[in-house]
Amino acid sequence: MRVLSQSRTICLSISNRGKKVMGINVLVSDKLNVSRYALSALLEKGKGIQVVGSVGGNLDALEYADAHQPDVIIFSFDGADGDTITIAEKITGLPKCRCLLLAESFTRSVVRQAFTGGIAGMVQQNASPYRLFEAVHRVHQGERIFDTELTVAVLGNSDCPLSERQLSVLEKLSQGDTLSEIAAQLHISDGTVRNYLLSAVTKLGARNRIDALRIAQESHWI
Repeated sequence: MRVLSQSRTICLSISNRGKKVMGINVLVSDKLNVSRYALSALLEKGKGIQVVGSVGGNLDALEYADAHQPDVIIFSFDGADGDTITIAEKITGLPKCRCLLLAESFTRSVVRQAFTGGIAGMVQQNASPYRLFEAVHRVHQGERIFDTELTVAVLGNSDCPLSERQLSVLEKLSQGDTLSEIAAQLHISDGTVRNYLLSAVTKLGARNRIDALRIAQESHWI
């Protein structure tokens, strides 16, 4: 084990150091130690799957992928963290690396970001072991695999008049974030956030931003 800092840990499979591993080489990324080790142990039971390492952070996953280029990287996360998708998109640009997201839950904007960003697959954490093993193999073979419910989240809002950024602002507003917090997360100004909200209110014919948020939620756009 190589400890990078108190919050950054990379665990390498000792038995695999210095030799080529046959089968599908998988890296597991999960910030929670217990679930990371449990997921790694489960994957080892899958036919043709070899866990070559595990990391506790997104940046660690990017560092490992750049250095070792495993076949498949599994990100286990809460499903609402756009930063995880951003890192996965960067890894997708590396040769031979495929990313599979294992989400506890999901928001529509995150699923859309993963779908349009070229992520190979996204399945829910309550999936059966067989489903997970199947997803790893299919992703490794070059397929894209998204759970049906997640696909509906991407394709089921064709009647939505709002832009991706307007939906993102409303979604963060629904999570209780202030305008300044939303601006910081999206790297835009407070005034731009207000403009997005005003545009959303106008497009939806809402009375105010709270009413616009209600309409978006009831329409299952966020």
